[in-house]
Amino acid sequence: MTAILQYNAGNIASVKNALDRLGAESVVTSDPAQVLAADRLIIPGVGEAGSAMNWLRERELDLLIRNYKKPVLGICLGLQLLCQASEEGNTTCIGVFDNTVRLFPSTDIIPHMGWNNLSALKGELFNGIEESDNFYFVHSYYADVTAETAATTDYILPFSAALQVNNFYATQFHPEKSAEAGERILKNFLAL
Repeated sequence: MTAILQYNAGNIASVKNALDRLGAESVVTSDPAQVLAADRLIIPGVGEAGSAMNWLRERELDLLIRNYKKPVLGICLGLQLLCQASEEGNTTCIGVFDNTVRLFPSTDIIPHMGWNNLSALKGELFNGIEESDNFYFVHSYYADVTAETAATTDYILPFSAALQVNNFYATQFHPEKSAEAGERILKNFLAL
């Protein structure tokens, strides 16, 4: 069973639908008992970091997530919330990844929206993925490239398209909207 975290963010139904298409058992929940009983956790999201973190803190879900011992996948805003901090609203985040989320410089169109490929792939989340595969992005903020970076993309500047440390995985792109390649990412996560 996969728990999909219901919190102050959008795009949760798209993730549920993608898992349903894969035949994976899942539940959308913000109940700590259900999250802890699940085999894995997905933190999807489209939204604003400050209000999302406030919502999580009020329910102490930030602490539950930080101490979660099973596989976790953060998607888009979910990746950003797993970092130390975000420039969006000058927000302190959950702090799993030693990374700061920054606003793209205004030298090109923001948000970064559309299809891009990945480079410097590492880790089991990318089994069966080629650097020529394309993934769907839509975001105005990005995580720096660090030792925890599991894939990079270049838009205005190189940034972390994916992060991984211990049982925590995260993608800035939306696997649930990224056709067959995104489906492969979700299958790889479900196999962890």
